Amino acid sequence: MSVRAGSSDSLRSPRAVRTDAALGTSETEGGSGGLRGTLRRLAPPALAARAGRSRFPLAAPSWPESIPRPAPTSDLGVHYDTAWARKYPVRLARAMVLDNVTRPVARVLASPLVRGEEAFTGLEAPVIFAANHASHVDTPLLLSCLPLRFRHRTVVAAAADYFFDRRWKADAWSFVLGAIPIERTKVNRRSADLAAELLADGWNLMIFPEGGRSPDGWAQTFRGGAAYLASRTGRPVVPVHLDGTRHILPKGRNTVRRTRTTVTYGTPLRPEEGEDARRFAVRIEAAIATLADEASSDWWTARKRAASGSTPSLRGPDAAAWRRSWMLPTAPGHRDTDDGVEWPKRSR
Repeated sequence: MSVRAGSSDSLRSPRAVRTDAALGTSETEGGSGGLRGTLRRLAPPALAARAGRSRFPLAAPSWPESIPRPAPTSDLGVHYDTAWARKYPVRLARAMVLDNVTRPVARVLASPLVRGEEAFTGLEAPVIFAANHASHVDTPLLLSCLPLRFRHRTVVAAAADYFFDRRWKADAWSFVLGAIPIERTKVNRRSADLAAELLADGWNLMIFPEGGRSPDGWAQTFRGGAAYLASRTGRPVVPVHLDGTRHILPKGRNTVRRTRTTVTYGTPLRPEEGEDARRFAVRIEAAIATLADEASSDWWTARKRAASGSTPSLRGPDAAAWRRSWMLPTAPGHRDTDDGVEWPKRSR
């Protein structure tokens, strides 16, 4: 049966004709053939195909080719919103985990000896805790050793590219540690503003100026984040040295080992008149180096060396990798007694 000129079929759009051809239908078929064509057009695959070809407003509008597309936005990394983790119900749950799970595990695993608690006498919150970083154990250990009035009002500056790169990690660390995302590879205004706002709101801040765990046991170059925030907000920096944590869980190892540790607090530091963040960061590193010397010797010896400018560097000797590894302090409680080992010097 041919289609007559001027009939309604001749007015059908080429698109509709192509669709029918693709479905194998023809309105020229009679009887059951027309019914089969109708059923095919109403079948889910055919309807889905037609929906996929729908245009605005039934489908998303197309993007004009002459206008460049904006970069896709992400709510992870430095853009992750941690405000929910500071709500009272979440804070209460985190405090229960810290006091009833983290602290007992830390005491069994690390047996921490805490020194320098007199540094908190007369110290008003909020403060910035700046510590060396050798293990993932550092953060929960230090949190569990803080005095009660600081312990549950402290947030942790964590690497945005490591702890906040996936949704489950961002949610977990925000809840368990009260972590906030900090950009460690470059200066990021959002990170600095968030940390400054929390300090202004009465939150203490824990930060690791090295920007990451030590790859070989010796400290890395200190960055100026803690010094900058102290200069910006006027809050003091409490230097902290953690000794022994690298023996529990060093970078690159997935198993833990029980080892005694020492947590040493130093005298709070404030930027001096006219001192910029870079020079203040050097002073913070020197204070932590003195605490490290104290952990391996005694208070008086460490202070004498600090006064004479002979404190061993946190970064270790400038030597080959094998020698740097050999010069590393042994696990606490298992010191070498070889008189030939002089770096760092230890009391006998």
